[in-house]
Amino acid sequence: MEPVDSVEGRAIPFGRKNVDTDVIIPAHWLKTITREGLGAGAFETVRAEPGNVFDDPEFANAPILIAGDNFGCGSSREHAAWALLDLGIKAVIAPSFSDIFSGNAFKNGILTVALPQEQVDRLLEVAASDPVTIDLENQVVTTPFQDRFTFEIDPFRKHCLMEGLDEVGLTLARDTAIDTYEKRQASDMPWLAHGTERAA
Repeated sequence: MEPVDSVEGRAIPFGRKNVDTDVIIPAHWLKTITREGLGAGAFETVRAEPGNVFDDPEFANAPILIAGDNFGCGSSREHAAWALLDLGIKAVIAPSFSDIFSGNAFKNGILTVALPQEQVDRLLEVAASDPVTIDLENQVVTTPFQDRFTFEIDPFRKHCLMEGLDEVGLTLARDTAIDTYEKRQASDMPWLAHGTERAA
C-alpha cells in the first residue's frame, strides 16, 4: 500500500451520524471479486438524494471525508474500505469510528482521525469552501484559517501508514530475521526439514 504522511485537499462535508457499512457500500455490490469499481456504488442511497455532496463537482476527487459520530458501524465488510479507496478517499475525520471499520481502514491504508464534535463541526464549516490538511507525522489537522487540531493515533498504526506497510509488507520487512531463524532451525532440528525416518 502507498505510504501516508499527509493528506491535503478538499474534504467532503458529509457529517452524518451512525453511517453504517451498508450505506457506505450496499450489499448488492459485494458480489464482485475485485476491489476496483466499488467507488461507483459508494454511498449509493445518499447519492439518490437531490443535492448530495458526493455528486457535487466542487468535491470531485476530494481525498478527505468528514463524517459524523460512529462512522462505519454495522457489518464487518472490508468492502466499505475498498469503496472509499476507489472513491479516492485517503482519510476520514469523525468524532468516533466503529472499531472494525477503523481496523479495516487502517489495513487498507486509510487514515482515520477522531476529533471532538466541536472540532469536526468547525472542519465541516471550513470544508464547504476551503481545503483541509492532515499532517500524520505531527498528528495535527489544520485549515487556512489557523485552525490547528491535534489527534491521537496508535504508534504502530502510524508507523505502518507512514511506511506503507500492510500485513504482507510487515512480514517481508522481517525477511532477514525470518531467514536467520529458518537456517538455525534447519541446523538444530534437521528432522523437521527432512521428515523423520521410521525404524525398520
